[in-house]
Amino acid sequence: MDDPKQQLTVFLGRFFRFENLDGDDDIFAAGFVNSLVIVQLISFLENNYSITVEDEDLDIANFRTVNQILSFIARKTTSGNTALDSQLGGPKPLASSVDAG
Repeated sequence: MDDPKQQLTVFLGRFFRFENLDGDDDIFAAGFVNSLVIVQLISFLENNYSITVEDEDLDIANFRTVNQILSFIARKTTSGNTALDSQLGGPKPLASSVDAG
């Protein structure tokens, strides 16, 4: 399974059921994510994408939606993973906390 979006949705599917989850749906607002899930998500990202999630990366805007998580992965891996960048369609801007309402 090489598709990052599919890998991520399979991983998240271990913790909650979702049907028709859009890439921009707020998984926190929907009540899908708790502290245990976020810790496991960070571990999953670090292990599967060979990245390190730093303290400054622990901003909810990096993890609020599937698309924002994919953008975060792309930013953290841009130094050498152009295949991932092209699969993700390049980096996407994150919504600000003001936009999130």
